Amino acid sequence: MPLPLTPRLRLKLADTVAMGPGKAQLLALIDDTHSISAAARQMGMSYRRAWLLVDTMNQSFRQPLVVTATGGRRGGGASLSDTGHQVLTLYRQYEARLRQSPELDQLQQLCRDTDASDEPERQHTPPETGANN
Repeated sequence: MPLPLTPRLRLKLADTVAMGPGKAQLLALIDDTHSISAAARQMGMSYRRAWLLVDTMNQSFRQPLVVTATGGRRGGGASLSDTGHQVLTLYRQYEARLRQSPELDQLQQLCRDTDASDEPERQHTPPETGANN
């Protein structure tokens, strides 16, 4: 049986990754926890790193995806804007369509099997280099 082939969708805006799997996960966790720091902790990343990712997403779209409330006695918070919910939903739908695409199935069929012990060991021979090549 072939190893599972998993596509990873990244949406680039010029040289910036506007949305990818990690950013989508961060958005979903912010939506669940209403906190950038709690979402960061669940992902095992620093608050600063999470904030930089949120800032990149907010700068990449016409409207911010994450809105924040300033801290205070009851603390701050974060939530997804309507645009944030829409972008996350569309991204997840796009991911699902990509996973169900016939092209992915065709690529999967071309992948090697999980149990390589049945096959003779392949020797990788690097290409020769020299003046005659």
